[in-house]
Amino acid sequence: MRTTTDVAVVGGGIIGAAIAWRLAAAGGADVTLIDPSPGLGATHAAAGMLAPVTELHYGEEALLRLNLAAALRYPEFVAEVEAATGSDVGYRRTGTVVAAWDGADLAALRDLAALHKSLDLSSEMLTARELRALEPTVAPGLPGGLYAGDDHSVDPRRLHHALLANTDVVREHVASVADGTVTLAGGDVISAGTVVVAAGARSGHIGGVSIAGLRPVKGQTLRLRTERQVLDHVLRGSVRGVPVYLVPRADGEIVVGATSEEAGYDERPRAGAVYDLLRDAQLLLPAVLEMEFVEVSTGLRPATPDNAPVIEALHERLVVATGHYRNGVLLAPITADMVAELVMVRA
Repeated sequence: MRTTTDVAVVGGGIIGAAIAWRLAAAGGADVTLIDPSPGLGATHAAAGMLAPVTELHYGEEALLRLNLAAALRYPEFVAEVEAATGSDVGYRRTGTVVAAWDGADLAALRDLAALHKSLDLSSEMLTARELRALEPTVAPGLPGGLYAGDDHSVDPRRLHHALLANTDVVREHVASVADGTVTLAGGDVISAGTVVVAAGARSGHIGGVSIAGLRPVKGQTLRLRTERQVLDHVLRGSVRGVPVYLVPRADGEIVVGATSEEAGYDERPRAGAVYDLLRDAQLLLPAVLEMEFVEVSTGLRPATPDNAPVIEALHERLVVATGHYRNGVLLAPITADMVAELVMVRA
């Protein structure tokens, strides 16, 4: 069987969903999204931090510019999606507090603050007293921290659900793609004006697609629940040099993350990872031990050698958008804009 569509988007995570939504909403295109289980990969595990400042790593200054542009784009993007769908996507403009566990972690934060200042980024160091004033429930004795007022969060699951609300979805595996065609595992073919491959870490496993250096990095997150508000901001920290974060939702959910494991395509949850996350999280926020344990999630981040995404046309009617690594949720709206421009140029 052969069907036709203006654009076929292969991959139904947050990137593919945002691309499909943008093409349909802005360009009025007939869009078909193809994924056997949309949103149940890295998007399902993602905490949803929108953190270009506190996610900055040394040597990633070029990527920083893209991340900052994406963060600036987010309020308008959220407003568009919520107005069109009537959904609350859990966008919270709370800022981010980074707590230091000991003196060495505090010294590392001072170095990070100096890097921020050199790049004209907004952040400020916190004394121990200032840290507790912003987040009274943090562990006693923490020596200080850092505050980034422009680093916010969104609920990726809510956002993903809203983006797919009116999207035509084919729940099938894809065997291969070519210039303007998608062949499903069962043999059916979808003809499209343009094919967009946005299948995350598995993009390079699709026949007809080759992406140099793309690899999966396994991440695990935990979901806890509390009946009382214990955090006013996203809380990040470093415990003896190991990063951990806690992202609060308005409904009492707390997302704790995240591991970073070179484990190939193994998505099985690992008991040691759960232990490590809970141990480090409760060292920053003791109330963690009293919370309900709801879920452990795993996902595969699509990583590239320089940690930057690959968004380009491989052929005249074949576009790829993957490699977003730690920043998939943050970069979803700006990636959708970039892909829409590529598709419209070739329309």
